[in-house]
Amino acid sequence: MSHNKDAWVSQRAYSLWESEGRPDGRGESHWAQALREFEQLELTKASPDGNDLIEKLKAAGRLMRIYDEAAPAVENDRQIKVAR
Repeated sequence: MSHNKDAWVSQRAYSLWESEGRPDGRGESHWAQALREFEQLELTKASPDGNDLIEKLKAAGRLMRIYDEAAPAVENDRQIKVAR
């Protein structure tokens, strides 16, 4: 485990403990919540050069173009069915 991860999780768990009024016996749950939050942040972090984000945006653009191209066909189908 990296030092940065341990330090972040420890500080976040401490913050959670303080925000709840410093209750006894909740250390494990605060640590687990902080760890889950860290893992979520890691999943959303881009690569240092941003290439992964660029690829995701390109893929999203392709999906939007595919959807936009399919939408008129669906509208035409609805219009034909309504006309019948």
